[in-house]
Amino acid sequence: MSDTYWLALGFGGQGIFAARFVLQWVDSELKRKSSIPMTFWYASILGGSALLCYAIHIRDPVFITGQAGGVLIYLRNLQLRLREARRGAGQEPC
Repeated sequence: MSDTYWLALGFGGQGIFAARFVLQWVDSELKRKSSIPMTFWYASILGGSALLCYAIHIRDPVFITGQAGGVLIYLRNLQLRLREARRGAGQEPC
């Protein structure tokens, strides 16, 4: 793949990753309290995964380690939130 593709992936991932803070801010303003919406976790996973792919491509071990750890944490938080939503909907016993 071309260098242009990899740069687009890296910048796209960074843009999505940065946008998650805007998503969180807007959601908090709408609710008038601090809140982390589900879109924050989806944007974290998508942006972090794109950045991880870019980090692997450029073979930066520091960047790879940071992004890989982050993506695992975002996936776990999403799993916890989905489980919480199922419990709230009565689909899973307490």
